[in-house]
Amino acid sequence: MQAMLFSAGYGSRLKPLTDSMPKALVEVGNKPLIQWNIEKLIREGCTNLVVNVHHFPDMIIDFLQRNDNFGITIHVSDEREQLLDTGGGLWKAAVFFNLHEPVVCHNVDILSNLSLNELIRFHRQNKALATVAVRNRPTQRYLVFDQNMQLSGWINHQSGETRSWRIAEGQPYSEMAFSGIHVINPEIFRLSGREGKFSIIDSYLELSANYKILGYPDTSAIWQDVGKPSQLAQAGDLLEQMGMK
Repeated sequence: MQAMLFSAGYGSRLKPLTDSMPKALVEVGNKPLIQWNIEKLIREGCTNLVVNVHHFPDMIIDFLQRNDNFGITIHVSDEREQLLDTGGGLWKAAVFFNLHEPVVCHNVDILSNLSLNELIRFHRQNKALATVAVRNRPTQRYLVFDQNMQLSGWINHQSGETRSWRIAEGQPYSEMAFSGIHVINPEIFRLSGREGKFSIIDSYLELSANYKILGYPDTSAIWQDVGKPSQLAQAGDLLEQMGMK
C-alpha cells in the first residue's frame, strides 16, 4: 500500500495549540495525530508514505527522523514555499508514487478505524478513478451522489450554493459528508491539467462529469475530526473505549 498524509495545513481551528506546533504533532491521548495515522497505515500494509509539510515543517521532519520513519519509507513533500491545499499537494507529491498502484489519501486530523484495505478493494472492483469515503453525519457542506453513488454535485446548505450539479429533477440522490479519506488511481494526474494551489474536491467535481468518482459509505465505529481543541478529549475517550489508546 502507498499513501499520503495531508499534514501541511495551519490547523487554525486548533489554535492556540498550533501557534507553536503543526497540527500533525498535536497529541490525542499519548500520541501525536500523525503517529496514530502512520501506525494505522502500517497495520494495514502501507510501506510507502508521503507526508507534506508547510507549517513548522522542521518539527515534523525531526519527529519522523527521531522515530526512524517508523520502519517504512516516508517521503517528505516540502510545501514551505507555498501551501498547495489538498489537490495541489497531492499533485506535487506524485513523483513519490508508483503510478501503477492506488494511493490512499488521509487527512492527518482524522482518526478512524475504517478498513483502508476494504476501501481499496471497493475502488479496484469498481474501476474508479477516485473513491471518496463519506458518512451520514450533520455538516453544512455535502457531496451529492446519484443512486449509483457516482459523485454528481456539491451543496452548501447554509448558503444555498450548489456546484457541478448533475441531478435531474425528480431523480433520487443522497447527500453525504466527506470523511477526509479517499483513494485515487494515479491516472488522475494526467487527466487533470490543474497546477498550483487547489482543492482535490474541486478536481473530483470537475472530473466526475466524465469519469467514475464514487462514494464509499463509511460506517466505521470510530471516526473523529480532531479539528478543534474541544474535540481532543472526545477523541481520546473514543480511542480508549475502542481499546486503541
